[in-house]
Amino acid sequence: MVDSNLQKHVRCPSCQTVLTSTGSPGEVVIVTCPSCGTRGKVTFPLQPVFEYKPVIQTHQLTKRFGSFTAVDNLSFTVRQGEIYGLIGPNGSGKTTIIKMLCRLLRPSSGNATILGQPFSNKPVMTEIGYMPQETALYVDNTVHENLMLFGRIYCMSKEQLIPREQEMLRFVNLEEWRDTLVSTLSGGMKHRVSLACALLHEPRLLFLDEPTVGVDPELRATFWGYFERITKQGVTVLITTHYLDEADRCSRVGLLRQGHLIAEGSPQQLKAETGTTSLEQAFCKLAGRTMV
Repeated sequence: MVDSNLQKHVRCPSCQTVLTSTGSPGEVVIVTCPSCGTRGKVTFPLQPVFEYKPVIQTHQLTKRFGSFTAVDNLSFTVRQGEIYGLIGPNGSGKTTIIKMLCRLLRPSSGNATILGQPFSNKPVMTEIGYMPQETALYVDNTVHENLMLFGRIYCMSKEQLIPREQEMLRFVNLEEWRDTLVSTLSGGMKHRVSLACALLHEPRLLFLDEPTVGVDPELRATFWGYFERITKQGVTVLITTHYLDEADRCSRVGLLRQGHLIAEGSPQQLKAETGTTSLEQAFCKLAGRTMV
């Protein structure tokens, strides 16, 4: 008698960890690597096929400002459906990395691909959403006018824009401020408008630089629930944050110190490797190892 359950050993394509998964013939199982967080599909009894492809790949990406090196030979990969967190203190290079990947800063050396294309490829940029750390809104216009402008920049039709605007205003809890001038809003509310503009055109890749600064804890939780929901639909998120409880919700994190990537992995993996119970402790321990 043949057992209807089959066991298959799968090697993670990212970190080469050997995983074991069980399923019935013809069953499709989602496998998550506990070491690096990469996810993929395994079909029994066929060979495993990992469908989560690299969305961002950098190779020795470097940015210098005169004699100061802000980002030094950065090489890392972000895969489809991940929330990848760039974690580090002020001045560690987080915002500079995002600005280079969004083509707002020219790298001094190195290269990168975005959505499988060289990041010099302009058409790729229409599939990207970017929320900067600083306010990037037209403050003399209303919230509604800003959303309409960003929608038109991304070639959205009126039929697409109207329901999407309503959805985004509900999401960031600004429905009653729709016709309010942005200049009269608080800093936290402006931040919420920026997030709505970044998400409006339903991009495949999101760059979020400190998206929850000035946002109350309840709304922060709502934002993260939304980020987790869209990544299950294949959207990829690269995020920076100072809130280490938020970093714990990332698929993987890259720890940065003085422009160097000092460690990378899932939050659970980094805490296990350092014998610590929090990412803050793990970062301090790993940063201490790299100090000269």
